[in-house]
Amino acid sequence: MGATKDQLTQAARAVPHPDGGALGDGVVNIAACDGVISACVSLGETAGQKQRHATGERLIHDLINTSREHGQDVETCTIEFVDHDGDVIDRVVAGKKEQAGPPQDVPAAPKGDSLPGVKHIIAVGAGKGGVGKSTVAVNVAVGLARKGHAVGLLDGDIYGPSLPTMLGLDALDQQAIEGRLQPFYVHGVKAVTMGKLVEPDKPLIWRGPMAHGAFNQLTARTDWGELDYLIIDLPPGTGDVPLTMAQSLSLAGAVIVCTPQKVAQDDASRAAKMFAQLGVDVLGVVENMSFFIGDDGKEYDLFGRGGAQKMAQRLGLPFLGSIPINTALRQNGDSGDPVKNFEPEHAGGESLPRALEGVVTQLESQVALATMGKSRPTLSIS
Repeated sequence: MGATKDQLTQAARAVPHPDGGALGDGVVNIAACDGVISACVSLGETAGQKQRHATGERLIHDLINTSREHGQDVETCTIEFVDHDGDVIDRVVAGKKEQAGPPQDVPAAPKGDSLPGVKHIIAVGAGKGGVGKSTVAVNVAVGLARKGHAVGLLDGDIYGPSLPTMLGLDALDQQAIEGRLQPFYVHGVKAVTMGKLVEPDKPLIWRGPMAHGAFNQLTARTDWGELDYLIIDLPPGTGDVPLTMAQSLSLAGAVIVCTPQKVAQDDASRAAKMFAQLGVDVLGVVENMSFFIGDDGKEYDLFGRGGAQKMAQRLGLPFLGSIPINTALRQNGDSGDPVKNFEPEHAGGESLPRALEGVVTQLESQVALATMGKSRPTLSIS
């Protein structure tokens, strides 16, 4: 099974500090999965490079031994040292010393058939948090499954995974067979989330390489099987995870979630430009929380309905549809039963199910168009 995060953290905090005593709370974070260990450490301002490297090598030694004592060999162990601002100033990788420098351009990894058996990989992203990106990702996945597709859902928001709540996974335990994660099968969807691999009440603090490794392990070390669609719920913003995804996966495209108000449009526009720079097609924009439906059935344009649709038109992007918000949508999300959002008797009427089904249908069409564009016909003349 391998050592737990708590066991590794305890071992790391006992490593001697260059100034005396033990590292203790200087160990900022540790991540471990299937033989890959990453640790982030702050030594303070007094430690020099030689002291950092000596501490890193001792820390690697103790972490590897702790992991082996619990039945898990270690393929890679990376120690990153950070300053008081959280910037990486030095690193030791399995005994190899690498002084941190300015970020370098990272060459794109060969994509090809990045996840065998998965036909279409779709990223769901947003320029900012709080726009309901995870709600859209979950309901799109469930909607596709209801139409007969084999669907996977990856909670790529490793900083704030929300699928355990939204899919009702709290009582379930993550299983691994021969080093491969077995997805949960719930609501007709195969799902994997970092939220079931870490303690639920602890903050997730990831440096760049750690975020890169965590995302790659969730995608490549999951036993997805045969899928028509894999929906990836990305973290908000334009950070390390979208870059890792674009480099390592062959995407059908991305969906951008935006609420109607201008402040959300500004960030969504940046997300669209990010995907363009990464060479990822934008399949369309979803306007979430387009309007509020009261218990009396009356509609209220809280955020200015239509703003995200106008943004999509301005950027020349497909518009996939508008999704309202009501009390039922919130209740079904909190209770982990998204299927009810497609049932009028549990969704507060017809408006929400109709909107969700419309978005799913439009997304299917855009994926089909994107696929046609990538498979050009040829003409042979003899």
